[in-house]
Amino acid sequence: MKLLVIGSAGRLGAALMREYQAERDVAGFNHAQLDLSNFDKIREKLGETDFDVLINAAAFTNVDLCETQPDQAFRINAEAPRVLAEICGEKNAKLIHFSTDYVFDGEKRAPYTEEDEANPISIYGESKLAGEKNVLAAQNRPASAKATADRHLVVRVSWVFGPDRPSFIDGMLKRAQENEKVDAIADKFSTPTYTHDIAQMLPQFFDGDGEGGILHFANAGKCSWQEYAQWALDCCREFGVPMKAKTIGPVKLNDMQDWIARRPVSSVLSTAKYVQLTGMPPRTWREAVADYIRRFYSKK
Repeated sequence: MKLLVIGSAGRLGAALMREYQAERDVAGFNHAQLDLSNFDKIREKLGETDFDVLINAAAFTNVDLCETQPDQAFRINAEAPRVLAEICGEKNAKLIHFSTDYVFDGEKRAPYTEEDEANPISIYGESKLAGEKNVLAAQNRPASAKATADRHLVVRVSWVFGPDRPSFIDGMLKRAQENEKVDAIADKFSTPTYTHDIAQMLPQFFDGDGEGGILHFANAGKCSWQEYAQWALDCCREFGVPMKAKTIGPVKLNDMQDWIARRPVSSVLSTAKYVQLTGMPPRTWREAVADYIRRFYSKK
């Protein structure tokens, strides 16, 4: 089975490449090799590439920049996935497309299931939701490819972290290494998701006959950004990583005056469907963060 990863140099894409390279036939395109805003180039490049499963780990993810560049956000996050789905339909290949908890408005106080209605409150969320719909519609596909196209999979993930590109947690730890006083938002909730865990769970869904539609995946539990950062700081202390700051102070979401886009207050993803399909509950976010700190920060 041939895999092709789009966004192979990004935080998630690089983790997928690293996880699969040893045992699988995998190739990747980074942004320099394949610009998702250039549809002609996408068709040309993918048309001459052989693959059975296309994994789209690329997106326009700067939430505030999406507000000021909505055309570009929709081109990359919504229209490009439609083009990818059409190409996969023509090649009788499966598309696995990554989406986000930001398709929800954050008003629900229980975890969001795949059946909950999406109601994004930002351009980023709107563009990602449009991309989901385009992938699942797999428009204009030839009749012979319908069966495979119906099995395209949209995987929603939240607060993705990993070693290949700095995320929120890396920024917080950098500040904690340099300053004694560090703050993080205490009234916004979701779940961190480790790229290593995404990479390990995904192969179950490579089979063309496998699950299609929408699937939520995140590490288990929920936390605020403050709790997330504090736990990472505690792990650093345990593993002997020097930090100036000892505690992460609280700030409110409303204090973020520099932000342009609205963010959902609570966007915890339910993984009940994933557990039902696989029989394997994801490990907790605390375990995943501790593993990350131990593997990539610890000098012991």
